[in-house]
Amino acid sequence: MKLKNFLRILLLAALWGPSFLFIKIAVAEIPPITLVTVRIGLAAVTLYIILLAQGRRLPSWGSIWRHFAFMGFFANALPFVFFSWGEQYVDSALASILNGTTPIFTVVLAHFLVADDRMTPAKLTGTLLGFAGLLAIVGPALGTGVQAEMLGLLAMAAAASCYAVTIIYSRRHLRGLPPLVAPTAQLLMATLFLLPVSLGLERPYTLSLPSFPAIASLLTLSFMGTAVAFVVYYHIIERMNATDLAMVTYLMPVFGVALGIIVLGEQPGWTAYAGSVLILLGVMTVNGVFRRPGFQKPRRSG
Repeated sequence: MKLKNFLRILLLAALWGPSFLFIKIAVAEIPPITLVTVRIGLAAVTLYIILLAQGRRLPSWGSIWRHFAFMGFFANALPFVFFSWGEQYVDSALASILNGTTPIFTVVLAHFLVADDRMTPAKLTGTLLGFAGLLAIVGPALGTGVQAEMLGLLAMAAAASCYAVTIIYSRRHLRGLPPLVAPTAQLLMATLFLLPVSLGLERPYTLSLPSFPAIASLLTLSFMGTAVAFVVYYHIIERMNATDLAMVTYLMPVFGVALGIIVLGEQPGWTAYAGSVLILLGVMTVNGVFRRPGFQKPRRSG
């Protein structure tokens, strides 16, 4: 991989990886559904302004918006709420690690849903390693009987599976759209889904004003961790193949775990580190890293 491409990947990881830290800070004062609603709403408006500045428009109302609605719910609304709700009970470091299981879930779902993407011995090995890592992380909570922590961990694993579903879905239904059109539309749909839920269940208008750290974290999540990250992501996919882009999966937990330890003083147990290593090995095995002698540049996929 060329240095400039690696730096692009590093930038994307630096935008996405700290998101779990900012969620942890913000959700301490802002209810999770409200937090996600404001996050994606501000990001949607930001992306729409960028889209207009580029001379592009959203598609006219039609069948394509059913796909945007599906993506908005399963790629943004539901997993973002899962992570925000789960981080009330789980460290941000663990959240960043569990986010890394997305490729594992993708491989499993692709085997059943994509005709030309069946399980291979390498993918099976990587999947087993990944799920062993997931069990290493969730296992201690199961053993101690701490229900809130266990449910928080399971919610994050469910969020990763949502991402896997939308990766496969977008390959089928959202190919060929101009950059930023799909994320802008799906974030708008996600906002429409969550706004009435937030107003009805959490009634944010009755809450006291959050502190500056909570508001700053929310704004950083919206603009840097969502809007700018999407811009960088689509800039990258126009210049790199999908397999090289997968490197961001390896780097994001590094940022997430490091920031959780340094900023919040989190202390992940040895099972968290062991699980992280197993998940990383599983993802690398699934992506075929170990069967490429000398780490040669992989063939283009996707």
